[in-house]
Amino acid sequence: MPHSQSSAPRGRVRLARGASPWLLPTVATAAVSLARSRRSGRWAAVAVPTTALAAGMLWFFRDPERDITQGRVISPADGVVQSIMPWKDGRTRVAIFMSPLNVHVNRAPLAGTVTSVEHIPGGFVPAFNKESENNERVVWHFDTEIGDVEVIQIAGAVARRIVPYVPEGTKVEQGERIGLIRFGSRVDVYLPEGVEAAVEVGQATTAGVTRLDRD
Repeated sequence: MPHSQSSAPRGRVRLARGASPWLLPTVATAAVSLARSRRSGRWAAVAVPTTALAAGMLWFFRDPERDITQGRVISPADGVVQSIMPWKDGRTRVAIFMSPLNVHVNRAPLAGTVTSVEHIPGGFVPAFNKESENNERVVWHFDTEIGDVEVIQIAGAVARRIVPYVPEGTKVEQGERIGLIRFGSRVDVYLPEGVEAAVEVGQATTAGVTRLDRD
C-alpha cells in the first residue's frame, strides 16, 4: 500500500520552502495595487498584471502532499522523461525535464543517508539543451540499500537558484522533500548498475509517485 510522508490534511496544498524571496514582493505589490485601484484608474491598470503575476507565482511554488509509491526507485521530480542513457560505469541516467508549469519541489528517490550535497557553479542555458550539462547544479549522493544513488538538480534558463532542504549526513525517507529548483529545469537520476529503467522517453513523471525502476 502507498504511504504518505506528510501529516498535513489530504487535499491541502502548501507553498514550497525557499519561494519567499520571489513570492512575498510579488504578492505585496499585487495587494497594494488592488487596494489603491479602488480610488485610481491608473492603479487599476497596474493591479491587473501584478495580480496575475502573483497568482502565477502561487501556482509555480505550490507544494502538494503526495501518497508515496512503494518501489526501489521513485521519481524525484514532476516532469517528462527527456532521455534514458546508459553510462560508461554501468549506471543508467534518467533525465527528467521540468517545465515552469510543473511542481518544482524535488523528493528523495530512495530512503537512505545523504552522503554529499555539492553545489557546482555554471551557466543557465535551457535545461532541454545539450549544453545544460554545464549549467548551475547541485549534485546529491545517497547511501541506500541498493548502493550509491546520484541525483543532480540542474538549473535552466529561468531557474537561477537551487535551494537544498537537507544537509549532508541527513537520513531521509523515500519521497521526502530534499530541495527546490525555482521555475523550470531538469533533474537527473543515475540508476545503479543492474537496475533497469521502467519509464520511457516522453513519459510524464510525478515526484514521489512514478516508479523509475523495473523489478
